Amino acid sequence: MKTYSIREISDLFSVPSSTLRYYESEGLLVNVQRNASGQRVYTEEHKERIRCIHCFKRTGMTISQLRTLFRYEENEAEHINEIIGLLEAQEQCVSEQLSHLKEDFLHIQRKVNYYKTVKKSFEQGTPRPHWTECEEKAPAR
Repeated sequence: MKTYSIREISDLFSVPSSTLRYYESEGLLVNVQRNASGQRVYTEEHKERIRCIHCFKRTGMTISQLRTLFRYEENEAEHINEIIGLLEAQEQCVSEQLSHLKEDFLHIQRKVNYYKTVKKSFEQGTPRPHWTECEEKAPAR
């Protein structure tokens, strides 16, 4: 079985070692063994759990919600409805975030287009465009 040191896991996920220790203290990483020197030893299961933690945290899930989800997963049969409910709520949050990000992305694209047009007007000595002239134009890419 492949094992990892705290440094390897830290490097793999680009997080400080203190974050991994925090996850352990919060009950998100369980059964972390120690080697003869007292150093933490992580397994593939820990690696997958950390990947899961990072995924959910990026979507805005709190440590408390993660703790609840992982507690429910310990007895899936008894808590299957709660697991589904929690994940569906998170799915809805992510859907809303995506919608906002798409709107923001379009706004940024329009701003880039606008400032490229402004730059072109400077270079050509033509009148500076007004934002509304570029506002509805989607950039050609």
